[in-house]
Amino acid sequence: MEKSKLVEMNNVGIVVENLDNAISFFSEIGLKLEGRGMVEGEWVGQVTGLENQSVEIAMMVTPDGHSRIELTRFLTPATISDHDHRTAPVNSLGYLRVMFRVDNIDELVSRLTRQGAELVGEVVQYEDKYRLCYIRGIEGLLIGLAEQL
Repeated sequence: MEKSKLVEMNNVGIVVENLDNAISFFSEIGLKLEGRGMVEGEWVGQVTGLENQSVEIAMMVTPDGHSRIELTRFLTPATISDHDHRTAPVNSLGYLRVMFRVDNIDELVSRLTRQGAELVGEVVQYEDKYRLCYIRGIEGLLIGLAEQL
């Protein structure tokens, strides 16, 4: 049998409390809503280990069509709230953030902060290659932004 090989990264999943707000936030960054719908049934529980699962998902895609974020709102079972991740520092163990390359970091940060996002540190320049920063967006999600110079 031939050894399995990686083909592509399909998506990053993010559980949210308010799907509409999350769609709006990621749309503001520049992702497009690719699809939205319900996922439920016995087969879903077989994948996730959660019985009687009912979720609403929205698939957001980057402009190049290669990367996706799957936003998930649990109807059943109830979402388990871990508010620590919403304020955890960047050296916390586990999944940290999603990084997006953007074409005008200052304009985007300005737009996102007007909508309630917070700049974590500051926008900095790394050599002559990138300007980058972290922001805390909707529901405390940590998002990285990088502008290639």
